[in-house]
Amino acid sequence: MGSSWRNSRTSSTKLLWVILPFMVVAVFIGVKRSNWLGGSKYNSVSSYSSALIKYDGAVAVAAEGPVSAAEGGGEVAEGPSSDGYLFNQTLNSSYPPLAMEDEMDVELPAIAKEDDLNLTLSGPDLFVTMNQTVVLPLDGGIKKKYSSLNKLEARLRQVRAMIKEAGSGNRTHDPDYVPNGPMYWNGASFHRSYLEMEKQFKVFVYEEGEPPIFHDGPCKSIYSMEGNFIYHMETTKFRTRNPEQAHTFFLPMSATMMVRFIFERNPNVDHWRPMKQTVKDYVDLVGSKYPFWNRSLGADHFTVACHDWGPELSKAVPYLFKNSIRALCNANTSEGFNPSKDVSIPEILLPDGTTRGILNGPSPRNRPFLAFFAGGVHGPIRPVLLEHWQDKDPDMQVHKYLPKGVSYMGMLRQSKYCISPSGYEVASPRMVEALYTGCVPVLIKDHYVAPFSDVLNWKSFAVILAVEDIPNLKNILTGISTSQYLRMQRRGKQVRRHFEVNYPPKRYDVFHMILHSVWLRRLNIRIQGVADS
Repeated sequence: MGSSWRNSRTSSTKLLWVILPFMVVAVFIGVKRSNWLGGSKYNSVSSYSSALIKYDGAVAVAAEGPVSAAEGGGEVAEGPSSDGYLFNQTLNSSYPPLAMEDEMDVELPAIAKEDDLNLTLSGPDLFVTMNQTVVLPLDGGIKKKYSSLNKLEARLRQVRAMIKEAGSGNRTHDPDYVPNGPMYWNGASFHRSYLEMEKQFKVFVYEEGEPPIFHDGPCKSIYSMEGNFIYHMETTKFRTRNPEQAHTFFLPMSATMMVRFIFERNPNVDHWRPMKQTVKDYVDLVGSKYPFWNRSLGADHFTVACHDWGPELSKAVPYLFKNSIRALCNANTSEGFNPSKDVSIPEILLPDGTTRGILNGPSPRNRPFLAFFAGGVHGPIRPVLLEHWQDKDPDMQVHKYLPKGVSYMGMLRQSKYCISPSGYEVASPRMVEALYTGCVPVLIKDHYVAPFSDVLNWKSFAVILAVEDIPNLKNILTGISTSQYLRMQRRGKQVRRHFEVNYPPKRYDVFHMILHSVWLRRLNIRIQGVADS
């Protein structure tokens, strides 16, 4: 028995010496693996990691949040974290700033999610930053097929990164025009955004509806921007016939034509009802025929209206009013205009449908009158202006009615400053007429967001006054030095190109500026498909 025990002990000792090296190696590997997992970002499926999406040979920054690693298609590669883009859009402090999603009063469905944009306001400066991360799957062998919407959103994230790079000073060559100077909040960012719009932006125009209510509009009255934009949108290179490729969707209905053909003039009935019902029926039609309205509850859809009743007609559909991009001449924040999602467009009077004969004027040094205004009395501001200045000072050519034989356009060309006060509504063609004729605009309006003010610094080429300043108007204007007046006049001539109507449209003109404003707002939302939610 003792011999047997000794033999067993010898065998166990030998076996222990054989196993011991393997145990040491196993313990060592276990410790290293534990240390690696403790510092890794990949210790759970829900952890986030910085990554870059390579798409079509370019690099696009992935969006923050629990989205798939390869969203947008293409190969996923580890890379440094990114701050996204920094779009420096400085707005006049008297205008509501262009807010992003965190401040947007937009109701999106669960399947339409916004990018995580952090908004910082510093005085009149508005900076948009985006910290972006993405989940990397642990199983690299699993591949997912991504929709056209995923790929489209990936491209938009790439655009944001390029805009940020441009805003930091990296300018892009453009033989036609390079926005520069104090007229622009950030000329480099605007320029790069505009170039990317030209390369990528696609709009789907719904074909439903018959003229004149749809696909038609006025081209000669003060509501001419409705008809002009609808007309050009039908034929522009930005239009796509494939809705899967579209960034935005245009609802081609004219508020002016509704007022002309549907407005119920019977004072005993609700005159809004037939017009609003038309709007509702149209949205119901496209919403039932296509998936795109319901996918975002209208957040990537837009309308254009220059008639004063355009904002009210948009209330026919709550999501159209609250979510959609409304390009409006009547950009009145007290009536629901939201500059974080809506677009202010200029009201332009085209007597014969063109700008023929209404552009240019004499040298700024050859203008005998200090200021000019002529217009009917309506609204709360014009009576105050007329009360203090009508026919009271030869330098201040302020009239309720022009004297016989006096040309309105001639007076614009002979005046240094042209006054544009609100009437019943904030929109007025006077400020564009001033820019057309080389006169410095004087804006006296409450609750108004000036056209393209997310890009243009209106205070650099226009005088912006409160109603309380009207009694002191002449002292304010004479207090502007000659050199400053000449600078403002010169800057106005430069930005005039953004308000000109051309047939066909030219780069940077009013049609393209309206489109760019829509493009900017589309950049600031992210639409997510049903299959991705």
